[in-house]
Amino acid sequence: MSLLDTISDGLSWLSRKCGFDTVDSFPPGHQYARTRWNGAYFDIASDLKPEQIERSLCESIANTPLIFAHIVNPTPRMQRALLSVIETRMRRSCGNPVELVALLVNAYRSRHTQEAVPGLRGVIETSGYDTGAVLGYLGAMPAAYDIIDAVS
Repeated sequence: MSLLDTISDGLSWLSRKCGFDTVDSFPPGHQYARTRWNGAYFDIASDLKPEQIERSLCESIANTPLIFAHIVNPTPRMQRALLSVIETRMRRSCGNPVELVALLVNAYRSRHTQEAVPGLRGVIETSGYDTGAVLGYLGAMPAAYDIIDAVS
């Protein structure tokens, strides 16, 4: 390893530690290490703790729900952020939630996506990934995903 490589590695490490770089996943060994997001859509500083990262992603989903499409294996908390938007659209009849349900259904195509609502994976898989069936399931039990996170 040359001196230039050593300096480059040192600068990269310093840049990450100072938060100048952005991250596109949780750190290795984290509970949700399989969760990935497109860094072009999320500006997550590398010096944030995993809880702060997840909170930032959830805020982005709440503000711009279609951004959920750029997350692979979303955490249950991220899914609840999307479910909250879906529930609001269903309750207020403002906007069609089908496109958002389709994003949620697509996330469940990965076996690594953890279930946010008990029974949701079963409904998605038995319906053949049908957004209408999932929307009906969610509409039948609106309180099931109206969960307030204890950690904010």
